[in-house]
Amino acid sequence: MNPAITLATARRILTQLRHDPRTVAMLVAVPSLLMILLRYVFEEQRTFDRLAPMLLGLFPFIVMFLVTSIATLRERSSGTLERLMSMPLGRLDLLLGYALAFGLAALVQVGVVLLISLTWLDLDLSGSLGSLVLVAVLDALLGMALGLFCSAFARTEFQAVQFMPALVLPQTLLCGLIVPRDQMAGWLEAVSKVLPLTYAVQGMQEITGKTVFTGTLATDVAVIAAFTVVALLLGAATLRRRTP
Repeated sequence: MNPAITLATARRILTQLRHDPRTVAMLVAVPSLLMILLRYVFEEQRTFDRLAPMLLGLFPFIVMFLVTSIATLRERSSGTLERLMSMPLGRLDLLLGYALAFGLAALVQVGVVLLISLTWLDLDLSGSLGSLVLVAVLDALLGMALGLFCSAFARTEFQAVQFMPALVLPQTLLCGLIVPRDQMAGWLEAVSKVLPLTYAVQGMQEITGKTVFTGTLATDVAVIAAFTVVALLLGAATLRRRTP
């Protein structure tokens, strides 16, 4: 690993994002608009206060998954990734560059949504703001890592988007956001225990209901981080210096 190369990779990705206003709008504006829409869908403020923190963990995951899978696929299909890998660029440098760049993008995304939610939308957050930001950024990095991995199995951007219903929607249904997990069929609850989004939502529920950093929240953070590392390692295995 070379820190200079890692930082150069992150800088290149951030520069690409800066010159792509549609992607920036998707990263920042869309989650904020969805949160505003959610607030006015519910008449009761307490319903919004209960659901909004969980969606603050869900939005970064989904958006980063889409953006990373499509962006990485473009670099693969255009030959950019192969040219980069022919240079003194290690797999770890590339992956950490992506993580750093999209981690910073996630901080901006979560910061904007939180600013709007806590001021304009009057979100009442019982737990720690720092814990919420930590879990939201980890969720974004998890989405980034899964998007990087899934891009290896797509040949077109349409195929990359198709991984969304295949990987993300089932997790959304089983994570406890719509129906509490203990009210599901036993086998569905068992499946939900091996899905990373379950721990993202569970972590946000802990932040909403508790004012301290609980042991359950620490476990959730550790599990999300572990899933992220595994996804990055799987993504590294798909990076080749020469296209087969």
